[in-house]
Amino acid sequence: MEDFDYDLFVIGAGSGGVRACRIAASLGAKVAVAEERYFGGTCVNVGCVPKKLFSYAAHYHDDLQDSMGFGWQFDNLRFDWAKLKENKDTEISRLNGIYKSILDNNGVTVFEARARIKGPHEILIENKLVTAKYILIAVGGWPWIPEFPGSEHAISSNEIFSLQQLPDEIVIMGGGYIAVEFASIFSRLGCKTTLVYRGEQLLRGFDHDIRHFISTEIGKSLNLKLETDIKEITKQSNQLRVSLNSGEELGCGMVLSATGRRPLTSDLGLDTVAVETTESGAIRVNDDFQTAEPSIYAVGDVIDRVALTPVALAEGQIVARSLFSAVKPDMSYQNIATAVFCHPNLATVGLTETEAETQGYDVDIYTATVKLLKHTLSGRDEASMIKLVVDRVSDRVIGLHLVSPDAGELVQGFAVAMNSGATKADFDRTIGIHPTLAEEFVTMRTKRES
Repeated sequence: MEDFDYDLFVIGAGSGGVRACRIAASLGAKVAVAEERYFGGTCVNVGCVPKKLFSYAAHYHDDLQDSMGFGWQFDNLRFDWAKLKENKDTEISRLNGIYKSILDNNGVTVFEARARIKGPHEILIENKLVTAKYILIAVGGWPWIPEFPGSEHAISSNEIFSLQQLPDEIVIMGGGYIAVEFASIFSRLGCKTTLVYRGEQLLRGFDHDIRHFISTEIGKSLNLKLETDIKEITKQSNQLRVSLNSGEELGCGMVLSATGRRPLTSDLGLDTVAVETTESGAIRVNDDFQTAEPSIYAVGDVIDRVALTPVALAEGQIVARSLFSAVKPDMSYQNIATAVFCHPNLATVGLTETEAETQGYDVDIYTATVKLLKHTLSGRDEASMIKLVVDRVSDRVIGLHLVSPDAGELVQGFAVAMNSGATKADFDRTIGIHPTLAEEFVTMRTKRES
């Protein structure tokens, strides 16, 4: 039997990689991990966590305005970007330390350096060749900026978290999670914001009614240009000039390209093994997350299935348990809830109306547009929307979609119900909590006419 330096060598100490390390080590495996950049990966450093902190900061803008309708008065309020950034950096540093501690406390050998694969069981790290029975690739993704004249003047979502000061005006390119979230954030932190997207509605892949609704709501607080693209960026002194394909020109201090992320698989040594990749660089894996090289596995954003932190965590845990225990858990991608932290928030679980029909379901649709009780006094021109997609045959709720403040907090609970097979009748016989937006989900009785 061949001896290896490690039972498992993980490349990447992000969410999926650290979870795999911890579980494998707890099951008795000798584990090592290589991380060349920062512990916690995209989510902790340039993704979910700092973005949500910025989103909280932006929400205070609305909350303070809304409070005036409830009798609050105040003077001399101002926003200090430097203080927000400083406090954010402190929190991220704390989380980095926690992720490192998880590895240390579980006896995982940590290499703070770049690792390259040199064979089915070989990894080059710190100019030394080490061996492992299994290799797990969990290197995540990296922002992608399309090439066009002047595209080098645009920054990505990585750099946006380390800005020393806010621009007076910002142009954001894109229409997905990152673009709409940062457009919402900067429009409330004092930046004149323009969001440019080549599609007809924001958030491709979400339910069509929700896309239309959120595009309308976001358009109330910023300059939204749909079916438009950036043709060229030129630099003039300290300002940028953005030329659109519509012929319009915009002046701004910064352009953020939020046009997606791609798997970070270049210069990883994949050419030395039988690992297969897609055109975008994503690693091909089977249902067990095993690549075409039997000893090498991959999880998380690098396989480009569902690029969400909780999914990477689940995938990493499944690989570790499959390799080092008798348990062979399965990964289900059904009813994965997700949220977009734009203003207002959006959250969804299950199928869109189009997906349900494509999969052959005969569906009933329930929708409602609601003005929150809060805004009867705040005076804010903001609406919320809820939508249920129901399988007419089984009466099961197979899609639930919400646009509202704190949408993610609400939808997480409904995801549990849907994973338990909840039907529309179950919703109907549930007594609502009054007065809340959530009660609308259990009081809708009128189907949308076909």
